[in-house]
Amino acid sequence: MKKLTTALVTSLVAFAPAVAAADSEDPIVIPIHNWSSQIVMSNIVGQIFEGMGLNVEYVTTDSQAVYESIRLGDVTLEMEVWEGAFGASFDAAMEAGGIVEVTTHDAITREDWWYPEWTADACPGLPDWEALNECAALFATAETGAQGRYLDGPVDWLKHGQERVESLGMDFVVVNAGSAAALWAELAAAEADRTPIVLFNWTPNFAEAVWPGAFVEFPEWEDGCDSDPSLGPNPDMAYDCGNPADGYLKIAAWEGMQENWPDAYAVLEQVNFSNAQIAEMARLVDIEEYEPDEAAEIWLEANTEVWQPWVGGS
Repeated sequence: MKKLTTALVTSLVAFAPAVAAADSEDPIVIPIHNWSSQIVMSNIVGQIFEGMGLNVEYVTTDSQAVYESIRLGDVTLEMEVWEGAFGASFDAAMEAGGIVEVTTHDAITREDWWYPEWTADACPGLPDWEALNECAALFATAETGAQGRYLDGPVDWLKHGQERVESLGMDFVVVNAGSAAALWAELAAAEADRTPIVLFNWTPNFAEAVWPGAFVEFPEWEDGCDSDPSLGPNPDMAYDCGNPADGYLKIAAWEGMQENWPDAYAVLEQVNFSNAQIAEMARLVDIEEYEPDEAAEIWLEANTEVWQPWVGGS
């Protein structure tokens, strides 16, 4: 990790004597996933903890399996629990015990099929999903033949694109991108000659400022439509609905964190980010091309009025 600047170290250490005395010397284990805002946010909180004199360890983990790891105490916390992508895994871990919900960010999330504005010019019935399906041939590639291609997120995000295509009888083939960066690369390539494209996207992230567009409107989400075939327009299959349009973004932790690192936990309870703040974290990496730890340092230096009360208030 890049060494913190003197100004930032001074700012952090100013709070350390009153904060970290009771906390364990064992490392706080913070998971790293495969999208930029989560990595930067994890580094922001990790750097705050390090400034408090605590040990921090970062580990690369699967974004679904991490909840079981937290429950067992192998990982200490998770900064971005997205309702649409990880709600089911989070709920299963909560039911099994060992993991706690720390707090909920102000940020409102949405994760779903999305298209840039030039695609709407080619398929004017959008954002309606049935209109999209009528335009499926516009999205055909050598890989998908006569059917349209939908570029979904990485496999471990479990977005259930294939299940939705089947339940709604859509004339699309689902292709998974290898990473968030691969999604943006495909989108940038499509922009060059304004090729129609439909792909997985989410908010908050930087992309909405770079590529104006809109989410596809599927049958409205209702609790259980991803598991109960009786809900939604197809009485025989689940996943015949869109994702929540106003999803939560939570912070979760191992239930032993509060006992082992009480002061760090008190800080974590106060951490709260908005859509704009999270989009800025992603922009620093995906547009400005900083390393995540550098982006975290930049964010901390520019936003002392945001995070210092978290530390001073603990």
